[in-house]
Order: sequence, then C-alpha cells, then structure tokens
Amino acid sequence: MAEHPGLPASGSEEDASVVRVLSYNIRSMRDDRAALARVIRACAADLVLIQEAPRFFRWRKAAERLARAAGLYYVTGGATTAGPMILATLRAHPERTNDILLPRTPGLHQRGFATAVVRVGRARLGVLSCHLSLADQERYEQAGLLLEHVAALDVPHAVVGGDLNDRPEGRSFRRVAGALTDCWAAKPWGGEFTSTPHEPRQRIDALFTTDGVEVLGSGVPLGLPGVHEADLRAASDHLPVLAALRVPAAD
Repeated sequence: MAEHPGLPASGSEEDASVVRVLSYNIRSMRDDRAALARVIRACAADLVLIQEAPRFFRWRKAAERLARAAGLYYVTGGATTAGPMILATLRAHPERTNDILLPRTPGLHQRGFATAVVRVGRARLGVLSCHLSLADQERYEQAGLLLEHVAALDVPHAVVGGDLNDRPEGRSFRRVAGALTDCWAAKPWGGEFTSTPHEPRQRIDALFTTDGVEVLGSGVPLGLPGVHEADLRAASDHLPVLAALRVPAAD
C-alpha cells in the first residue's frame, strides 16, 4: 500500500477507521489509460470518486477495465449520472447506492450525482461524487442540491468529492464549504492546485467531509511513491485530490 509522510495508510482502530479517498476528473478516459490506472493504484484509496467517467458506447466495459487495472471494483454511477462514478477496494462494502440526474438547463450539459452508503472497516460513510456546471447560476443551484442529497443519505458521516468548476473564492465553492469541511483547508498536504496538470494554477477539484470526520491530510498526491509527474500529465487534464480521513466507528 502506498504511504507518504503525513498521510496515513488505511486501517482500523478501536473507535475509528482511517479511510483514504481519491477524487479524480478523468476526462472520459480520453488520455493515457495506463498512466491513469497507475496513478489511481499508487494512491491506494479505499474509495475513488470519479468525474467524467465514460458514458457513451460500452461505457460499462470501459469502467470495468479501469477498475480492474487500478485494483478496484465498480460501485455505481457513470452514464447513469452523466459522468460521476464511484469505485472502491474490497475493503469497502456498499449498503446502498443511488444515481441522481439533476434538473437540466436547456442548452447546457446534463449533470448528476453518484451516491452510496458504504462500510469501510469499522466506519459507515455516505459518499457523493459530483461534477458541477460551468454556468454560474446553475452551478450555485447544484451546490445547494448537493448539500440536500448529502443530508438525504441519512448517515452521521459523509465525504463529497468532485470537480466544482469553481475556485474557493467562488460562491458555489463557498456554499459547499460553508456547510462541509474543505479537506485541503483543514489539513493541507501535497499540492494545492488541480488544473491544469502542465501548469497548475487553480483549485477547482476538492474533497469535503461532514462534521465529526477528522482530516489527516489532503491534497494533490505530488511526490507520493508510485505517482510520477509524467503519469499525472498524461492521465487527464485534471490532477487528482487524495485525502486520509479518520471516521468514527459506527454503532
């Protein structure tokens, strides 16, 4: 398993579980698929929250190939959510999943959420993968819907990951961060900026948690053993965000 100073490996404690979560916009796997799989595998995440998953012809086969190459399995999402998807290791056991399509503004892309409730070690965790709109007003409304759907998971603890198409000072990003914990702001680790891989200068991809989840470190996994800069540049037009979280044990 990949380890790095300041970012604990996955594991279980008496009263909590350390869960590693990765959020990654993979641009419909239009880039170097082998490099993409190597990056995901090296991050050794229990949960991988994908954006821009394959969603057209034979999308399920493409998702399954990526999951196998990265040592994961498919949980939910993809074409059924217009892009967001959740993959996981065998350490994560889904209790339920729900694929959500959001209201669509004419002329703009369909958007959706991939959601699940999973048990990872001793923890029980809600999970939501999102990719918000490029249009400011629609994006702001989707940020509100995101918070509603996190609440609707009806679990004490949850993690959200995605491409917000907004910077931390933007009103949609601030709407989410006002209700959830921005993992980078709570415990920065690795790199900050996620776009673009060749000249990172903005943070539009992020991970968030609900109250009660301790962030042990979060950021772009630059320098993580097995994650090479050449692979990060070749895999997608975004950089991934990795976090280690301590989630209290479920009752």
